[in-house]
Amino acid sequence: MARITLDLIRKRSEHNEGEISTLEEIALHQENIEKIELIDRTCKDLRILLLQHNLIAKIENLSRLKRLEYLNLALNNIEAIENLEGLESLKKLDLTVNFIGDLRGIDKLRCNENLEQLFLMGNPCADYDGYREYVIATLMQLKELDGTVIERSERIKALQACARIEGEIIRSYGRYKETRKAEILAHGRSQTEITEVESEDEEEENEQFWQRTSHHTPEERVAIAERCQRREERRNRENNQRNVAPTYEPKLFSAEGKPYNTNQAKVPFKLIDENHSVVLEITVYKCVRLEIIHFTRVWSRYLDTQYVDVDVQPEYVRVTIKGKILQLTLPCEVSVDNSTAKRNTTNGKLVITMPRLKPLPVIKARVTNSNEKLSKMKRSREMEQKLGTTMRQYLEIGPATDLDFSRIVGRRKPDREVEPSFGRRDTESISRQEDFADDMDVPPLE
Repeated sequence: MARITLDLIRKRSEHNEGEISTLEEIALHQENIEKIELIDRTCKDLRILLLQHNLIAKIENLSRLKRLEYLNLALNNIEAIENLEGLESLKKLDLTVNFIGDLRGIDKLRCNENLEQLFLMGNPCADYDGYREYVIATLMQLKELDGTVIERSERIKALQACARIEGEIIRSYGRYKETRKAEILAHGRSQTEITEVESEDEEEENEQFWQRTSHHTPEERVAIAERCQRREERRNRENNQRNVAPTYEPKLFSAEGKPYNTNQAKVPFKLIDENHSVVLEITVYKCVRLEIIHFTRVWSRYLDTQYVDVDVQPEYVRVTIKGKILQLTLPCEVSVDNSTAKRNTTNGKLVITMPRLKPLPVIKARVTNSNEKLSKMKRSREMEQKLGTTMRQYLEIGPATDLDFSRIVGRRKPDREVEPSFGRRDTESISRQEDFADDMDVPPLE
């Protein structure tokens, strides 16, 4: 069964923007509430409170509602009028269709001087002879009873017959008490018969419950409500199972048994391959919390270690973070026994150190002393001095003076004038013969 909680009150106070302290009207009907609680401490400014059609068995925890004017408790399991003296502003009280048998309890309503309307129809006491006259004579402040206006003459007649009517009311209540005891015994026997059915045969048990004769009693109303609630929960559970998608299970190994790389947790990580070990750094989730102390402050802390599980194998490492897997294939075989997993106290990262099973050989670089460098430089200078030249001198080719290229090509001498009767070829051959000089040192052409 349901209880009155802050979430329920806030849900039903949407018309007041979810503000509870200034709430003046709230409707908590049809919620299967069994007990009145929390309302008088959180909603002290209430003027209208609607609690009809629930399973409330007792009027309680309402004395602090000094401004309450209308209280509706119709269709509940109330058997006595009580604990209403503190409602100073109460004008209308609705107790329709309950199980009030002792009509003398209305004497406690004399303290509610502002009470003008009272509804008691549907209760066992409303069937007593002289019921209306007794109520009118007892509560002088009433103006309406069960929706009917009380006339002045009717009140006078009720006051005159009050002594006689009171005895009849007491005798009627005695008969109702005997009937009520029989109803309680009958309910107990029926419940025993139902529980004798084997618990695994739930369908047969439900069928037997719904086929038997039920009575209008508080116990029957509670039993029916519980059955309906269980049936609704079972139906919702079946619907959820039908609509829930299959959960994803990551594939961790191939058919040959080779481990796969997977990051189901979706966390940042860094795999460092060193000479002697392989180091895995993982940034785990953060837990963020919001606190309001005079101002809004947000602080975060890293995930607790109890939600992290580390499994180191020779060829792979698996880290499970809140049920989600991060698996990585290692670049070499590691030593499982010597592996360690620690949390970094500064940034909260998970550091897994896995020593290599076979460390790599360390190749040391040759270190040259400064004296050796100086001796090499000295020897190179001595060689330069012996040769007498430098690299710059080798590159400087030719004389040091600047060369004059303007006289390389000389001027051409003009040809001699010849008579016009000769052609061009004859003129050239004559000029060549005149310029020819026989040099004895030159050998003849063969």
